[in-house]
This record gives sequence, C-alpha cells and structure tokens, in this order.
Amino acid sequence: MNSLAAGISYIDLQFLGTSQVIATGVIRGATSIALVDPGPSSSLANLTAGLASAGLSWRDVTTLLITHIHLDHSGACGTLVRDHPNLRIYVHEKGAAHLINPDKLVASAARLYGDDMDRLWGEVLPVPEHHLTILRGGERLEEGGRTLEVAYTPGHASHHVSFFIRDVGLAFVGDTAGVRIPRGEVIPPTPPPDIDVEAWHDSLDRIEAWHPDTLFLTHFGPVSPVVPHLAELRDRLDRLSRAVKETLERDGTDQEREAWFIEESRRALRRSMSESEARKYEEAGRFDLNWRGLARYWRKKEKKS
Repeated sequence: MNSLAAGISYIDLQFLGTSQVIATGVIRGATSIALVDPGPSSSLANLTAGLASAGLSWRDVTTLLITHIHLDHSGACGTLVRDHPNLRIYVHEKGAAHLINPDKLVASAARLYGDDMDRLWGEVLPVPEHHLTILRGGERLEEGGRTLEVAYTPGHASHHVSFFIRDVGLAFVGDTAGVRIPRGEVIPPTPPPDIDVEAWHDSLDRIEAWHPDTLFLTHFGPVSPVVPHLAELRDRLDRLSRAVKETLERDGTDQEREAWFIEESRRALRRSMSESEARKYEEAGRFDLNWRGLARYWRKKEKKS
C-alpha cells in the first residue's frame, strides 16, 4: 500500500502480473473505508492482498466510489457485493443501469476484446439496485472519514465522475486526466464508444478549477504538479484527435489507418522510455482502440454536420 496523505493510500493491482497499470484508491476513516475504482475481478486477489498488507479486510470496507463503469475500473463490483452484501456503491446515473444489468456492457467489451475477455477481466456480475447511490455531479459525500466533492467529467466516457478531497488537495480523476506511467508522458485513452473531445476539454477545465495539488490516475498513481500535466494532456488529446482525422481523409482501409496509428504511437513512446515501460501504456489502453474511439468521434461529427 502506497501513501498519498494521512489515511489515504493506493494499491497496485498488479494487473495480469504487471505493476503500475491499474491502481485502487483507499480512503480510510475511523469507522469506514472507501475504495476508488476496485478494478476487474481478475485482480481481486491482489486487491484483497493489498488490503491485508495494511491490516484491513473486506469487513472493514463500506463503500466503492466508481469513476466510470469500464471493466478495468468497476468490473469487480458485482462479485464484491455478492460476497460482501453491506457494500454501498456510488456511480453516475448514466452508468448505473449497466451495473444493474451488465449484459450490454459485456457484449460491447467482447466486441473489442474477443476471446481475451475472461483472462483480462474475469467474471462480471450484476449489482442489485439497492446497493447503488446515484451521482449526477455537484454532490458532497462523507465517506472514509473525508468530505468528497463530486464533478461530472465526461469526455473519455459519458458516465465519468471525479472526486475531490479539498482538505488535502487530492482529486481522483479516473481516466479523465489520462494515462501516465510514472516518469512517462501522458496519453489520453480514447476507446469507443463515446469519446467526446469537446466535453473532455470542459471536464479538464472543471478539474483544474478545483485547484488540486495532486491528481490520482487509475493508470497510474499520483501526479503533480497538476497544471503542466493537464496542459500536456490537452495538447496530446488535440494532436491525436487531428492525427486520426487525417487518417480518415486518406485513401486506404480502416485496418491500414489503424495499423499506421498503432505504429506511430509505439514509435513516439519508445523514443522516451524503455520497452517495458512503453508496454504498460498498451496494457492500460490499447492503441488500436484509441484509434477506433477517435475515428468514431469524427464520423459522428461528420454525420451531424
């Protein structure tokens, strides 16, 4: 367990045996413990071990705070409430129905991950509705002995929220503030189906308006200083978005466009980091899916114009 502030820490889920890919935040109060993004069922044993290393068990955990319902962030929720029926889950209203009945979510993920679904994410079980507390943004929660402010932060996902603990200047931002492996560069994860670049910029403004001292990224860990990180992310989001738009304007197939984007993304990373570090970015967010999400975004815009 890695400390962020007094009573606030995080666990490296060692996703598929690799460190620094998925992190779960732990907010520990005197009478309650909240986890931010418990991750997929495939990593539950590591999450349980991480809690045990700090002298905690699932009997101590009262709350799951979900930034968004993608399986790498929330896939374990159904399994956890089955095994620990006192858990309360906070989730945005647009994501709640997919926790209650995950069939569409799983089918959508299966189109992207195919035969790798079980290896990557493990089981995905429904969450009974009475376990859920619905968020819309603007709420103040009292969990884990802390006051958390909630903001609606779409762009990466239409059901994304972020949580801010003002007294320590710490914002749990899920994927809205990008993927950044320690000492690496920031990359926006842009998988289908609902990337929205304009909404993403608005969400970054909303996060920055909190004036946080530290951002906590699910992929991976704490980041500061905040202002240059967000500036780099804004620039990278726009550059990648334009690059995908340009591929759509060229002759060729989507398979050829996607392959070019993957190779360019890999080449850019390997100029500044080791092979093992670069590989973690693809484990946190596949480059082919980044192309597909932005291609879908541009094609939707073209239909509207």
